[in-house]
Amino acid sequence: MRQEIGPGALGNPEGLGVKCGGVLSAPSGNFSSPNFPRLYPYNTECSWLIVVAEGSSVLLTFHAFDLEYHDTCGFDFLEIYNGASGDPGNLLGRFCGRVPPPPFSSSWHVMSVVFHSDKHVASRGFSAGYQKDVCGGVLTGLSGVLVSPEYPSNYPNNVECHWVIRAAGPAAVKLVFADFQVEGSEQCMYDYVAVLGGPGPARGHHYCGSARPPTLVSLGHELQVVFKSDFNIGGRGFKAYYFSGECQEVYTAVRGNFSSPQYPSSYPNNIRCHWTIRLPPGYRVKVFFLDLELEEPNSLTRTCDFDHLAAFDGDSEEAPLLGNWCGHHLPPPVTSSHNQLLIVLHTDRSTTRRGFSVAYIGVVPMNVSCSRTDFQILISAQALAPLERTKVYLGSRSCAAQEMGSNFRIQARFDTCGTESQRRNNTSVIVSVLYIDFSAGGQEDIHEYEVRCEPRRKEASVHLLSGSHWLGPYAATAEHLQEAPPRDEAEALEGPVAMVAQDTSDIVFLGLCILAGVLMVIAIVVLMLL
Repeated sequence: MRQEIGPGALGNPEGLGVKCGGVLSAPSGNFSSPNFPRLYPYNTECSWLIVVAEGSSVLLTFHAFDLEYHDTCGFDFLEIYNGASGDPGNLLGRFCGRVPPPPFSSSWHVMSVVFHSDKHVASRGFSAGYQKDVCGGVLTGLSGVLVSPEYPSNYPNNVECHWVIRAAGPAAVKLVFADFQVEGSEQCMYDYVAVLGGPGPARGHHYCGSARPPTLVSLGHELQVVFKSDFNIGGRGFKAYYFSGECQEVYTAVRGNFSSPQYPSSYPNNIRCHWTIRLPPGYRVKVFFLDLELEEPNSLTRTCDFDHLAAFDGDSEEAPLLGNWCGHHLPPPVTSSHNQLLIVLHTDRSTTRRGFSVAYIGVVPMNVSCSRTDFQILISAQALAPLERTKVYLGSRSCAAQEMGSNFRIQARFDTCGTESQRRNNTSVIVSVLYIDFSAGGQEDIHEYEVRCEPRRKEASVHLLSGSHWLGPYAATAEHLQEAPPRDEAEALEGPVAMVAQDTSDIVFLGLCILAGVLMVIAIVVLMLL
């Protein structure tokens, strides 16, 4: 069955009493601007809501398109929404002129189209068609889902689907397969999924069988996905998520910050975004939450069932979960156990908020030990490549590190290198600040760590100093993010970044003295007996 909504009132240039728009619920249909293919009326607004069976998607294509042109489409325009209209988070695009919009696939079973004309200049308008459960099309959203036909049921035979995932601007596209079961064969000659536009042969990668393909990232701003089945033997098919533009980033700098799409304006609906922080081996990643405003938790369960932000201790959602948040309460900082951390934002089909902003820093791997008289600090030179030793110093630049094999080493007495004695929790400690200067290109970037020694117990620890100077415009929030207090603050520090073994040289010496004394007593007793 095909459904068509015909032209509106004819011969009514002012658009008075024009009947247009409506709900389109058939599996497929066509609709057009009022009077098409004649001039559409002035001062008209039409809204079509396309609703197909839940679990399906909508493919929208244009047969003809001719609207008054404006560089920002500020006069006559057509808007396409991935869901209900009126929610800016659902807007897929606004179009005018004579270039038709590309085909659009919705990420769920609802799509809206809004046509607007002003009181000047009319054109022929547009004609469009839609259908459900099709495969293929041009995908331009920040994120979305690709599935084989009839997934998770077995896909049909003799199917060929072509998707083009296109990011805005020069950004890359990332494709992550969540499920995969396609007829297997040598060299994937029968049924297969091909991905073009990423690294590898020009013909692209072909995948089949039951092993999930790896995460794929485009070399440019576009990724093509082809699914093909032959005349027999099928499988469950596949499900994959794509991420593009500001919804997919990989950060490798030792320090940085990022935020939700369109922050501080409302984030879009129906997106799933990935931000990966990947630092050199040995580092850990510490993330500070500077702002958070997401949809509130479920009022019945008090769980984050709707829009939520999650952090994973690794580079995929299969890694251990560090936290899952929603609402507006700022989470505490989180730290990875290794050199990678993944932040994921998931939003549903309704209700948007301001989003989030975070800053992160790489915690440099180091060993700090102390005796009753001095500090010893060892840092892998490989972890700090290509920094020179003079960029690593304790207290002042005159106490720069020395190169010893593959390490930077600082050996400093307690009466040098800016060390000072303090009282922490009624305990005397020796404190100094270790500076690591990553500055480059005229941009200052100096990381600070407080090193502390309790001489009586010869226990050393190191703490990341995260003061307001590196949080930039978010300095107002720095106070409660600060992990280690200023050096003049006589309070205990919270959990250290790294604890290292205490110096045992005095204990060994004392043990040798006791042993020597025992041997001397034994010798005297033996002589007396003789």
